[in-house]
Amino acid sequence: MRRDIAIVVFPGFQLLDAAGPVAVFEMAERFRPDSYAIHVLAPGGGVVRSSSGVCLAAAPIEARHFDTVIVSGGNLAQVEENQGAVVAWLGDDAWRRAAGVCSGAFVLAHAGLLDGRRATTHWAVAERFRSLYPQVQLDADRMFVRDGKVWTSAGISAGIDLALALVEDDLGPGIARRAAQQLVVHQRRHGGQSQYSVLVEQGGKTGRFGELIGWVRARIAEPMSVERLAERAAMSPRNFARAFTAEIGATPAKVVEGLRLEAARIAVETGHLNLDHIAASTGFGDSSRMRRAFVRAFGMSPQSLRRSAGVSRP
Repeated sequence: MRRDIAIVVFPGFQLLDAAGPVAVFEMAERFRPDSYAIHVLAPGGGVVRSSSGVCLAAAPIEARHFDTVIVSGGNLAQVEENQGAVVAWLGDDAWRRAAGVCSGAFVLAHAGLLDGRRATTHWAVAERFRSLYPQVQLDADRMFVRDGKVWTSAGISAGIDLALALVEDDLGPGIARRAAQQLVVHQRRHGGQSQYSVLVEQGGKTGRFGELIGWVRARIAEPMSVERLAERAAMSPRNFARAFTAEIGATPAKVVEGLRLEAARIAVETGHLNLDHIAASTGFGDSSRMRRAFVRAFGMSPQSLRRSAGVSRP
């Protein structure tokens, strides 16, 4: 069964928000021919200039049914300027499922499609989103979120993760995995994975906590209380917690758990170490606690993640 995929763009759209999903569906089509037909649409159609200056040729938004509609994001001011025509069309139920990449979530929310639903968007515009759409349950610490027939993803490259998840939903994990491999995506990130990983890697928006993050990584098995982190940063615990959260976009406890999950996931996927050993060496203490953290973050247990990565027991 062929599924018609509509990628909706507008002047000033972020190129990768559109090109990433297009590439994913193209790869899936190679492995399962006649599964997808891709249509690039825009209000009014024609040649549409992205924020980088690169243009895409788009057909005008039309009154027809699509299996999936994916709304690209871009500069927030331009998203809001162009959302009127898209919103009017989205309200006509011209789709089986809808998705927003990055700030494309604003268009879905403006159309009322996210009312009462869970959603995500780029961390940098999360507060603006919350102020405009308090009826949406925003979780800005997720790569992508699915709530019923509506999907949303975090910034830019997370659109690839979302598209791979859509392919998996349609054609199964085998085709999604082969598409990811063809795209040289090392490991498809699950929706629960934090989008703050790049900020954490850089030590925050200004790099202020870069040395501290490196220090935590080197001692990931040790207890990491706010008091200990604050002492290392030469700050009071209260001021440290406030400054760290503002700089990183997540609390110290959330970041420490994320660093532990990262280390544990790599160990689970790439080796044969006992799970109790991995849990102890990454600061989780025991495999039960690590399992609960994996299920929250990745939607699966360490054992399931190891099997999906193709690691067999020695």
